[in-house]
Amino acid sequence: MRFTRRELLAGLALASVNAVFPVFSSGKWPASDLRINPERLRESLEGLSVYGRPTGGSFADGVSRIAFSDADIAGRNYVMRRMREFDLEPRVDPAGSIFGIRGGSGQGLQPILFGSHIDSVPGGGNFDGDLGSMSAIEIMHTLKEHGITTRHPLQMVIWTDEESSFAGSGAAAGVLQPRDFDRVRNGISLADNVRKLGGDPARLAEARILPGTFCCYLELHIEQGGFLSKANVPIGVVEGIVSIDQYDVEIRGFANHAGTTPMADRHNALLAAAKLVEAVQDVVTQEPGRQVGTVGKLEVFPNAPNVVPGLVKHSIELRDLSAEKIARLADQIQKRAQEIAKETGTEIIVHRVEHDPPAVAAPEIQEKIEAAAAGLGLRTMRLPSGAGHDAQMLAKVGPIGMIFVPSVDGISHSPKEFTNWKDCANGANVLLQTILLVDASST
Repeated sequence: MRFTRRELLAGLALASVNAVFPVFSSGKWPASDLRINPERLRESLEGLSVYGRPTGGSFADGVSRIAFSDADIAGRNYVMRRMREFDLEPRVDPAGSIFGIRGGSGQGLQPILFGSHIDSVPGGGNFDGDLGSMSAIEIMHTLKEHGITTRHPLQMVIWTDEESSFAGSGAAAGVLQPRDFDRVRNGISLADNVRKLGGDPARLAEARILPGTFCCYLELHIEQGGFLSKANVPIGVVEGIVSIDQYDVEIRGFANHAGTTPMADRHNALLAAAKLVEAVQDVVTQEPGRQVGTVGKLEVFPNAPNVVPGLVKHSIELRDLSAEKIARLADQIQKRAQEIAKETGTEIIVHRVEHDPPAVAAPEIQEKIEAAAAGLGLRTMRLPSGAGHDAQMLAKVGPIGMIFVPSVDGISHSPKEFTNWKDCANGANVLLQTILLVDASST
């Protein structure tokens, strides 16, 4: 008899979990049958959505729960109340992140860490970050109500300010430094904002999670793209979070009167910029793959209708899971830039201002996510994350894994962001079963 890959993965899931958890304390089901309560998860997500809604708005109107705002603080208080309802005592670390801990039965085993964030972009949706955060609480409740004690300690976490500074996960990974707390947003320093959440920047070192002190970090998240939705695949297994290279471009031409300067005599910086924007599109799309390139910011000087533009500044951003690929694409764009400069009689300077390396998901964690999904009868697709997540910070200090569920029509960072409730439950159950698989097989 031959087995499909999904059947083999499902068998691996069942064998691994039941080897450690033969039955629940009630004696009714094998541990592979353990499921979260989908109605309770939905209730938690809808309850959180109250904080940051437009005045008089509903769940469908999205949220503006910007980090450190009154809505964010109210949302955090809701989360901590929800934790206490399930006998999970919250702890706020010096960077303001919220932790909940359940002990394990094993001796000397490192904790399994999982969670996400609840802060949003202005005018955001109700699933970005929220799903992973509220699923983490729901999983803790599910384990408790069924009398399951894992071998490894479990730590759920709601990270501080994912959307703009990675304050919580960055502090955990040692990326955020004391000097970063001097940064000011809307007239308030990051240090004062963190204090509003109950954190203490003076004790920043205590927020650090050192390499080797946790088993792995798992994060459930909506895809924020359309690959899963288009393919009708319920679970995405994230291969890694893409590398991002950002460039500043300065194009120097010569500003002159638009009515009196012949076309042949112009050194039009904006014309050169238009050609370079098109060149970015051509270079990035000339080979197969999921790499992307974007020119999203452009400034024109003197920006007058009757003056030939003499100076243009714009951005170029390249993303792909392969840092080598985007470096190679950047070299090609640089070559095209110099050809355009010669053609238009301008000077083009392209300068890389930021490089974020990829955060690759651990292969063994990817396999466990696939096995967990197979055990639930759910199809999977491997794919990169084009967006940043707290997981990319944790990848600097230990193994990570990410689970994606579909965003309807690929919409995110919008009030129209939506993930079907069935997909929310599927994602939470895959996360739960992945935790059990990791717990069963890791030492």
